[in-house]
Amino acid sequence: MFSDWGFSWGGWLDNRRGEWWLLAQLLLITAHLLPVWPAPASFGVAIWPKPLFGLGLLLLAFGLFRALEAFRCLGASLSPLPAPKPANQLIATGSYAICRHPLYRAVLLCSAGVVLATGSPLHLLLLVSLAAVLRGKARFEEQGLRALHPDYSQYAAVTSAIVGWVPGLDWR
Repeated sequence: MFSDWGFSWGGWLDNRRGEWWLLAQLLLITAHLLPVWPAPASFGVAIWPKPLFGLGLLLLAFGLFRALEAFRCLGASLSPLPAPKPANQLIATGSYAICRHPLYRAVLLCSAGVVLATGSPLHLLLLVSLAAVLRGKARFEEQGLRALHPDYSQYAAVTSAIVGWVPGLDWR
């Protein structure tokens, strides 16, 4: 499975298949396990409101659901690396009819859920950093998709990248 994705020691050294983008993404996702900082009490909120906590958990769960749906749509084209697999199929149905990078959108939904559930400025910074990394990873990925699929540019012109209404997360 891992060799099918194109991992190599050389790639980790020179980023040939976008290994550094993947590493940055994984580090930022893992950093979401850090404790809330500073605590909401330090900016005048004794206890984080339960409705925000609950809404954050719902958003996190919704993001996980959307990720599973996007995984299912990708099938054999799935790879954690942004460079498409050589036999990659252009998927433009299901989640991919709504946006070109629904897995990245799902990761951002999960991160936003953590921010909302915790009220943590640290986690808000992680969300913004994750958005920047996923934007870069998506741009890297799209170079390969354009080279493999002549009709990718037409698909990209009518389908939002990650989040259509957020500046920087759509470049149609």
